[in-house]
Amino acid sequence: MSPAISRLAITFGLVSIPVTVHSVIEEQGVSLHQVHAEDGGRIKLRRRCEVCGREVPFQQVARGYTDPHGRTVVLTEDDLADLPLPSIKAVDVVAFVDAASVDPLQLSRSYFLGFDTSAAKPYVLLRDAMREAGRVAITKVTMRTGSKEQLALLRVRDDLLVLQTMNWADEVRSAEGLAPAADVTVRPQEVQMAMGLMDALSADFDLAVLRDRYRDAMTELVTAKLEGEPLPKTAGVAPAPGDVVDLMAALQASIEAHRHEPAEEEGRPEK
Repeated sequence: MSPAISRLAITFGLVSIPVTVHSVIEEQGVSLHQVHAEDGGRIKLRRRCEVCGREVPFQQVARGYTDPHGRTVVLTEDDLADLPLPSIKAVDVVAFVDAASVDPLQLSRSYFLGFDTSAAKPYVLLRDAMREAGRVAITKVTMRTGSKEQLALLRVRDDLLVLQTMNWADEVRSAEGLAPAADVTVRPQEVQMAMGLMDALSADFDLAVLRDRYRDAMTELVTAKLEGEPLPKTAGVAPAPGDVVDLMAALQASIEAHRHEPAEEEGRPEK
């Protein structure tokens, strides 16, 4: 388990459950940084004040707000700590709802919630009750002092509670005008053929088998340059499909092409 990045308390009604917060995602891959092309020296970014021109150490950097008239106020840590938010350092449950009622477009970052040893029983009680009811919880949370209040989804995954931060409803843009016109129709035979292609693509699929080909290629490139070896050759790029003239023929050709694709390219274990 990754180290805790924060400690919160799930609150609903008069119940409070202390939890530890752990990042779900561990970034993988080759980390690139800016360097001087001539000698490889690292490029350092410096914080410089546009008023006095001096470089500002991190300890003296504060947060501020500038209004449309150009007036700036500096907000201290005490100002931010005194914000009247009940959700500071807490996962404040607002309601329990059906998971299907939550639009996946609103979901953002995920966190595992571990339990404090003194709160094992209420943790298990909440987890089992949510699983039995088939519900998720809509919550409000402020991860740390001074950060903004966020909407979040609390759900059960295996034997663990998981917190997923959410975008507020008014932050999701309207999709009006993006869908095809209502007078665009397809034939039943085309729908059946498309479903056949869906079945072919889905057979024996295993998401865990998929690999990040960019990460693999970048690792190979960096290793070759470090060791002075020949650079890897660029793989052939498949041509972009042209305009679809015969939809049925394109679907049939897709099914035939899929049968000859390497297993590792499709997210399927090799046999």
